[in-house]
Amino acid sequence: MQLNVALIRKVFASADGVAELRKALAQARSQGAQLAVLPEIPLNAWSPAAKTPQDDEAEPPAGPRHRAMSGAAREAGIALIGGAIIRDPESGRCHNTALAFDRSGELVGSYRKLHLPEEEGFWETSHYDPGDKPPSVIHGLPMRFGIQVCSDINRPEGSLLLGALGAEVIVCPRATEAATFSRWKTVLTANALTSCTYVISVPRPQLEFGVPLGGPSFAVAPTGDVLIESTEPIALVTIERNVIEQARQRYPGYLPTRAELYAEGWKSVARIPR
Repeated sequence: MQLNVALIRKVFASADGVAELRKALAQARSQGAQLAVLPEIPLNAWSPAAKTPQDDEAEPPAGPRHRAMSGAAREAGIALIGGAIIRDPESGRCHNTALAFDRSGELVGSYRKLHLPEEEGFWETSHYDPGDKPPSVIHGLPMRFGIQVCSDINRPEGSLLLGALGAEVIVCPRATEAATFSRWKTVLTANALTSCTYVISVPRPQLEFGVPLGGPSFAVAPTGDVLIESTEPIALVTIERNVIEQARQRYPGYLPTRAELYAEGWKSVARIPR
């Protein structure tokens, strides 16, 4: 099985953002894409550039940004992975939440970012809370997907868990400084090799509020082969299930996960006073 994925290196936070999103998805679909991946919180301005939250940056479940992405996916007939800052109606806490829609616009999965930086240009803990559930495999898309949002990819146990759970592709929307891309490339490639998955990452494309965001879209196979490294607004990559199956039969894919043993080790870490 093959799947064509469009890496859309654009944000849609302006007044005409929804129209631009629809246009971008239509273009991706016309190029043969079956799934489109957007950057981190793509319909929001990069509000973590400042410590003070904005009044309209968060929304309830199935809020306006959710509906915009759902409608755009349905209109273009393409699956979509995007995201928004979602306020939990029970706890009142906000989360940087990735949202996965199928080609009919139905929400088939979501994931809350777990690891939040708190430094100049990335005051994220001032805007939303860390997620409270481990990553899981999203079904309902053409292949089995997992999501790691930006900094999550720098805690590789999330990617290893997704690979062990059967994910075939890990998507990493990000908002990163262009100058640090070489480091991200190393981590993304290592996670693909060790989890035996494709890893696909799309960044916010340019300077925002003085934060030097940027860098290329990137896709790497479970073999470690780089499939694409592009600063084009829309880049297309093809992923193949047989490549994943072969990688999992070879080294290091065939090594046992030793899940119970490592779980005991992590329990010891959790008991260390912080």
